[in-house]
Formats: sequence, structure tokens, C-alpha cells
Amino acid sequence: MKEHHSIPVTRAQRAGKFIVTGARIGTNYLKHFGRKLVNPEAGKERLHEDNARDIYNSLSELKGSALKVAQMLSMDKNLLPVAYQQKFAMAQYSAPPLSYPLVVKTFRSTLGKTPDELFDSFTRRAVNAASMGQVHQAVRNGRRLAVKVQYPGVADSVRSDLAMVKPIALSMFNLNPAEYDEFIQEVESRMLEETDYVLELERSVALSKACAHIPNLVFPEYYPHLSSSRILTMDWLEGKPLGEVLKKGTSFSTAQQIGQAMWDFYHHQMHVLRSVHADPHPGNFILTDDGRLGIIDFGCVKVIPDDFYSVYFQLLDSSLLHDEPRRDAVFRKLRFVYDDDTSREVKFFTGLFSELVDLLARPFRNDTFNFAEQAYFQSLFALGERLAGMKELRQSKKARGVRDALYINRTYFGLYNILHDLKAEVKTHAQHIPALNKTALKRAG
Repeated sequence: MKEHHSIPVTRAQRAGKFIVTGARIGTNYLKHFGRKLVNPEAGKERLHEDNARDIYNSLSELKGSALKVAQMLSMDKNLLPVAYQQKFAMAQYSAPPLSYPLVVKTFRSTLGKTPDELFDSFTRRAVNAASMGQVHQAVRNGRRLAVKVQYPGVADSVRSDLAMVKPIALSMFNLNPAEYDEFIQEVESRMLEETDYVLELERSVALSKACAHIPNLVFPEYYPHLSSSRILTMDWLEGKPLGEVLKKGTSFSTAQQIGQAMWDFYHHQMHVLRSVHADPHPGNFILTDDGRLGIIDFGCVKVIPDDFYSVYFQLLDSSLLHDEPRRDAVFRKLRFVYDDDTSREVKFFTGLFSELVDLLARPFRNDTFNFAEQAYFQSLFALGERLAGMKELRQSKKARGVRDALYINRTYFGLYNILHDLKAEVKTHAQHIPALNKTALKRAG
């Protein structure tokens, strides 16, 4: 893959790249309309492929938050046409890498030394490149290390990038403007945190220790003296990227083992730590040589406020939808429904979110759930397609949902998809969720 020897870092340079991308998209639409004139039956597949290629290529040059948004969109298998999903998914672990001279510059500016001065060996070419940074392999005192290096200008361009990506997100992906404006603030907060490697180091150490007791998980050791605001050094975990495992498949027993480990990892974070690794895409996990699940990236972490937790996780209670007063109170607190909605809107959104909650909470209805169940995921994806094309949602003047739910929903969605790909059957531990304690429910309702 071709290396990038420079990254646009000023706002003007990055804005110019967005303008060029917009022009290319316009040209693609003209070509599409030309094809329609010749053949009225021509579909949009070619248009989607051309736009996905041009958008991804531009975002790959920009890197940072713009590319991160593409990665996030690729995780939603209903929001985007297949061409976008496939292209944008590359942002998870195979973006074009940064050239070595720029890596050396980052080391000198933040650690005062070059990689050759700090390590016995250091790969000049990245072994993995994603949206916000890339990973090099190094050796020091006989230990193999993974060294994550942040791309230049990423931290300084988050706000401006998210503002410039808005027109593409709204016009091409039919996103609701009210929801975009509401939730993009949450995205901005998480991405700003993700550019702070000092914070990531602190969280990585804390969450690794707090989850170390969970069977079949393994975490790297981190090295503060070899890390900085833009460099993070940890042990190199031997194994295969989870994305590769999901494509090629693994034994039934291994799939069940790592599926349960992943579920337990998220269950403990959600309901005990209230601090969650909120980026469950395959690029953040590996299957180690001894069959354990390696957690290799804590860049995106969502801290769950107590008041939000006590309301949101009532959605997992199977009795909620049969208790109309409590259901209505929860739906209003989570802003699925508003006090000033018309009676027609109240009826519509109550019915819609009841259907959504009933489906998404189904894994918690029993002590075990089989994520290999094809009928469940067909229902889930079918509902997603309906939601993506629903004019009532796109045209709503209000954001339907609260900001704190964005990364929790995203985490569960990513978790469900990985477990489905693994065909894992897991013990859900639903009976141990504190938010489902009847006394707490009565108090919160």
C-alpha cells in the first residue's frame, strides 16, 4: 500500500481536500445521470462504488476524525450501501500508512529521541494503519513491542473536520440534521479524548487491571517512559487480527470461548465499572496463539453517568414494555418522545421505539443467547433498513434519543455483529445487571 509522505494539517488545506472531493462526487452523479439516459433501468451500484472510492481516498489522505467517521459508518450495516461499507471498513485496520520521516519527526518532537535511539529495532514501515494513528513493531531489551504513533495534526483538526464532513453525511446518507447536530458533539468529545495518548495510557492501564480476572482475556503491558502525548508503547501480543479470524473462520470451541470472553468483558465494563471500551470493531482485537482474546486498543472509552445508567438500562427489562406508565416515563427521559409532541407523534414514536427496544433487548431475555440465530439478525437488519428510510425520523425537528446513548448503542451494535460473525452462544448474566434490580427500578421510575 502506498505511503503518505505528508498530511494536510491546516484548515485551508483540509477544506480544499473536501472541496475537491465534493467536485468528484458531483462528477460521479453526472456520469450516473448519463448512464440513466442511455439505460433507464441502470441502478446506483456503479454510483455508490465511484463515490465510496473517491470519498475513502480523500479521507485516507486527511486521516484523523474524518476517516474515523467513515469507520464508524462502516459498522452500521443498514445505514450505508454495500460499496460504502466495504470501502469504509478499510479504515479499521488498513488505511494508507504514514512515511517513516514523519514518524521520526513525531518521536523527536514528543520524546526528544528517534526510534533508533529508543529501541533496538523499529520497523520503518507501519504494520497496521487506521484512522487516527498507525502501529510499528519494535524490540527493546529482548521484548517485542507495539508502538502506536498518532498522525500529525489529528488533534488540532477534529472540530473543523467534523464541521466539513457534515454536508456529505447529511446529503449522501440521509442523516437527520437535528440528530447530527446533537450527537456530533458527543462524537467530538470522544474523538478529542482519543487524540490524547496520555489519557489513553491511563485508561488502558486502569481498565486492563480492572478486567484482568475475566477468563480468556489478555492485555498488553504498557510503558509510560516510552510513551507521550502522541506515542503509545505496549507489549506486542502474538496472534491473528480478529477481522482475519472472522473472514477465515475458526473452530467452534474457540469461537465460543472468545465470544464469551468478549461478552463478559463488555458486561463487566457496562454494569460494574461504568466505563466502556466503546470501539468494538475487529481491528481492536486479536486472537492470541493460545486461543485468548487480546484487547489492544483503549482509545475510545465512554464513561457512563449514573443518572443515565439507571434510566437507560431499564430498556433491558422484559416487563418495561408491559408497564405503560413506566415505559412512557423512561421513553421521555431518553427523549424518544417529547412532552410537546403531537398525539400522532407520541403514538408513532412510542410504537417505533417499543419495537426497537423489544428487538435489541432480546439477548437479555434469557440466561443464554445464540448469536448465530439467523432469523434474529434478519429481523434486526430489516428493522435497520426501515429506520434508514423512514421519513418520520429523517424529517423530525428533534433528536430522538439522548447524547449519552450514542456510544452505548454503538458498542452493543458492534458487539452483536462480532458475536454473530463468530456464531457464538453466550451466557448473558442478565440476572446480575444492577439496573434491573426492582428496588432501583422503582426509585428511578
